[in-house]
Amino acid sequence: MERFTIYDPTTAPTGSRDRLAAVKTAWGFVPKLQGTLAESPLALEAYDTLFNLVAARSTLSAVEQQVVFQAINVFHSCEYCTAGHTYLSRKAGVPEEVIQALRNGTPIADMRLEALRAFATRVAESRGMAGDAAVQAFLEAGYTRGQVLDVVAIVATKVISNYTNHLTHTPLESFMHDPALRWVAPAALARTA
Repeated sequence: MERFTIYDPTTAPTGSRDRLAAVKTAWGFVPKLQGTLAESPLALEAYDTLFNLVAARSTLSAVEQQVVFQAINVFHSCEYCTAGHTYLSRKAGVPEEVIQALRNGTPIADMRLEALRAFATRVAESRGMAGDAAVQAFLEAGYTRGQVLDVVAIVATKVISNYTNHLTHTPLESFMHDPALRWVAPAALARTA
């Protein structure tokens, strides 16, 4: 297995140093995902820019953003991001029953959030070819055409992080080992059973 370097602002390739320093200022540390992405200044900038744009400009609420992030993390079986977004979901005020439904891949009782989860998952699994009926159901749940595209932007953000974690085997952050955050993909559980 190829080992990827986890960089910090002093060891990163020149093109990634300033952005990693900004990440460290914003987060208080350099997450291993961003430290790994720093291998490619392009990939680091793309991920960081999209992630920050979603937080700053999406018309989806912070709770709704986390629902989409987590739905895609679980769909992609990304253990690193599912643990991380469990933490971020709690910080954003996502109700615990919604967090657990997302982590378990079960329907969310809140019908509007369930429509969001279902649409986001459908977009990812169909590679964007979700179909007119899926778009219409999403709109009928009270979302807007702009939010259809916000979901696409979040899916794109998660493709960068989830695929990077799978390809580079990004290790979990120490806090992600907490049983309240740790998540093991169902496929991984099946392999160990």
